[in-house]
Amino acid sequence: MNEKIKKTLILLCMASGLILCLAALVYKKITAGAASTIITILALLFMIVWARRSLSSVKLLSLMATLAAAAALGRIPFAALPGVQPTSFLVMVSGLVFGPQAGFMIGAMAALASNFFLGQGPWTPWQMLGWGLMGMSAAGLTHIRSRWFPLILALWAGLWGYLFGWIQNIGFVTVFVTPVTIKAYLASCVVSFAFDSIHAAANFLLCLFFARPVAKILERFSIRLGGSYLPVLPEPDARDIGFSSAKQDKAGS
Repeated sequence: MNEKIKKTLILLCMASGLILCLAALVYKKITAGAASTIITILALLFMIVWARRSLSSVKLLSLMATLAAAAALGRIPFAALPGVQPTSFLVMVSGLVFGPQAGFMIGAMAALASNFFLGQGPWTPWQMLGWGLMGMSAAGLTHIRSRWFPLILALWAGLWGYLFGWIQNIGFVTVFVTPVTIKAYLASCVVSFAFDSIHAAANFLLCLFFARPVAKILERFSIRLGGSYLPVLPEPDARDIGFSSAKQDKAGS
């Protein structure tokens, strides 16, 4: 089947599912929780189709699967420490190095894989969406060329500690709370604020101190897969730290 026709059929099926879901919700045939879960799954499928079409290399897909597994394993040992999520760090750095499609796929698959150990449930699609968007958003920072980039990345990662929690709160309220109201959502945000703050702080510190060495490792893999050498976290210029006469190495040397 022609690739364009296949893509069109997939999009039509998703659009039909969305319309049926909204119609069922309006006529009270399904609950708000069921409708929100279905819509989230449809959004995930759309994003996965979008990302998958840009990741055609078998080697790249294998690396994405490995990074997703590593991100998932990074979550499991810290399950007893609410808010501490090394998964977020690896997902963001992966998106930064390999691009938005890879970042989304790694984040989404990491959430799905880790929940086979921690427990699947209606929260899984929301976690997949949250981590997927987190990885995708990190790629948007690559156009920033500044000696303050590690700090900018760390601040962005810290902000995502809260954004991720707010996305999960949407899922929690729509699935588990009746009736669904703005007050209920705000109350859930207040309750989760401490955990979101821990998540934000962990993201900030991990990215600030470990993003550069991890990005270097991933950049080497990118080069082996045929990518160009354009370090997303360049080494600080010696002139920026008071050594104007220091000899600068060329990028990629």
